[in-house]
Amino acid sequence: MSNFSAPPHPLAIQQTRSLVDEPSKKREISTSPIVSLLAGGIAGGVEATVTYPTEYLKTRSQLRSNHASQSLFRTFQTIVKTEGISALYTGCSTLAIGTAFKASVRFLTFDTIKSQLVDKNGKLSAGSGILAGMSAGAVESITVVTPTERLKTALIDDAKGAKRFRGSTHAIKMLLQEQGLRGIYKGLASTTMKQSATSGVRMGSYNLLKELAKSKGIAQNTTTTFGMGALAGVITVYATQPFDTVKTRTQSANGESTMVALRSVFSETGVRGFWKGSTMRLSRLIFSGGIVFSIYEQVVNIAANTFE
Repeated sequence: MSNFSAPPHPLAIQQTRSLVDEPSKKREISTSPIVSLLAGGIAGGVEATVTYPTEYLKTRSQLRSNHASQSLFRTFQTIVKTEGISALYTGCSTLAIGTAFKASVRFLTFDTIKSQLVDKNGKLSAGSGILAGMSAGAVESITVVTPTERLKTALIDDAKGAKRFRGSTHAIKMLLQEQGLRGIYKGLASTTMKQSATSGVRMGSYNLLKELAKSKGIAQNTTTTFGMGALAGVITVYATQPFDTVKTRTQSANGESTMVALRSVFSETGVRGFWKGSTMRLSRLIFSGGIVFSIYEQVVNIAANTFE
């Protein structure tokens, strides 16, 4: 009796290859936690440093002032004339370090949750993208954003009058002495609401635009990534600005509760007041979105090519 056996059918070979290729396809979908942390940190630090002056101007416009509302350019002129150009970077080091940490946490959390929510083709639905983004926003708010934003806002608010704080370290010491740990976490509720909404809209809209670009056969390069990130920034600003305005009030030097901040904004400027600072925030998030997603994708690609 012959030991000869028929060669495998071509369809069987194709199916076997598909099964073998499936794990590698999954590896392409997910991003290593170390890479997510590194790429997010680098992207966040660069983005915060480059765009900080617009964040400073936005924060100043949202805090109480005895002066009438000013345009972005007029606010810029007033600060440079009275305080010098360096004033535009007051609190920058705190925010840059905090942004690097929060971007690391955001992308790590987002990529981890995303890997669990993608379908068998590696695609993330719009709803799942928003859910993953909101979860990432809540985690980064509790771990990083609230204390760093509180410190940044307190420093900017303090710089408007007779300065009490000599710097970031002195401000932390004073806040802890006067208000305890709760003073550092002032505005946790409003910050978490704002951060969850912002991250959900930003990451969700970017993911949606990215999947749309892929379906249309648009090349995935630095230019298109920057454009999609910038557009996601525009959407984020107008969808979440009220959260940002209330958050800023709760984290001023004196600090207000969320309800007091809501009432004070409405009584002073009406409903439109909740979108105060949106133009300045928009100028930042257009570049911020473009920068942070472009750098993140570049670092991820470099890591993939280096360690593949």
